Amino acid sequence: MSRLAAFIFVSLAAASTGCATTGATPRPFPTPNPPAAPAPAPRPAEGAPSTPAAAHADGYGVAGTALSLRGAPYRNGGSDPAGFDCSGFVRYVFRQNGVFVPRTVTEQFRAGRQVPGQQLEAGDLVFFTTVSSGASHVGIAIGGDEFVHAPSGAGEVRVERMSAPYWSTRFVGARRIL
Repeated sequence: MSRLAAFIFVSLAAASTGCATTGATPRPFPTPNPPAAPAPAPRPAEGAPSTPAAAHADGYGVAGTALSLRGAPYRNGGSDPAGFDCSGFVRYVFRQNGVFVPRTVTEQFRAGRQVPGQQLEAGDLVFFTTVSSGASHVGIAIGGDEFVHAPSGAGEVRVERMSAPYWSTRFVGARRIL
């Protein structure tokens, strides 16, 4: 094997081993040969109810979109891959799956229906109290004990464990949009 081929092989192997905080991707995920993404749903008019669910969207599709954005930078007020805040990240991910969700954490905490923490599914929203009382931070459950979010402290979209001491003591609830 030439030096260049060996270098490329080692580089690709090293690049494919990193995975956010935990180094693992929850199973069962991703699904092989997922169906083609449907066209995004039209955006509701201002003042329209904020909890619609698209019949074609599913939790693993939402989780897959969220995971594909790992490493995107944090930006206060951001709502696109150039930079996200937590609620902008959630809104963008759901929008990519044809589902409209409101923009702010407070509005997202009122959307959908409440889900007990022990019944979380991929695509559920998970809420935490971080900078103020009540829900002040949001992420997306991806399965098992993990969620993906845009934290300001670390500066990029990443995966965390719900059972980590920091997050488990700040969990305030979960909502199911789909």
